[in-house]
Amino acid sequence: MRVVLAEDLYLLRDGLSRMLTAHGFDVVAAVETGPELLAALLELRPDVAVVDVRLPPTQTDEGLQAALAARREVPGLPVLVLSQHVEQLYARELLADGTGGVGYLLKDRVFNAEQFVDAVRRVAGGGMAMDPDVIAKLLARSSRDAPVARLTSREREVLELMAEGRSNSAIGQRLFLSESAVGKHTASIFGKLDLSPSDDDNRRVLAVLAYLQRQG
Repeated sequence: MRVVLAEDLYLLRDGLSRMLTAHGFDVVAAVETGPELLAALLELRPDVAVVDVRLPPTQTDEGLQAALAARREVPGLPVLVLSQHVEQLYARELLADGTGGVGYLLKDRVFNAEQFVDAVRRVAGGGMAMDPDVIAKLLARSSRDAPVARLTSREREVLELMAEGRSNSAIGQRLFLSESAVGKHTASIFGKLDLSPSDDDNRRVLAVLAYLQRQG
């Protein structure tokens, strides 16, 4: 699986490259600036991009904007964004087009190799890997607005795990529920949010998150 990595801190870039290589990924480019990232993505067309939000030369959202520009040229290009802090605007921008695998992780998560690698694989496969803290903030921002406010506490727990890209089986294991019980909660969530159920987990979660971000 081919990866383009963008991170301006050398030690972190080198560490992430070594970690990905050790888990069977082929890091075809490891760059440190926004322009280098965009060029690499358009030229190499990797299976997934792992991108720090803040890159030179502006050190604002150069990495994210380069990734979004590449997705406009290569629709559905899987992108996993890394950020130091929860930035709801960045999460919304990443989810805006609703196509391809997407992920948003806080940098603290990359120190857990299993969690990080799982997120990269999930995004590369067209799925979603949203940081729990990001989802919690999106939900908190939406909690005062109907119909989100109609969700029970258990349904909100299920929704948070759905938004992380977890399957019904994985959600059940986490919450000590049967898979059928999770399915019932999921159906209830869609009913309360006026969203049509889908057999595609990624599209389902994208629809839920798109709904939540409209509430803010």
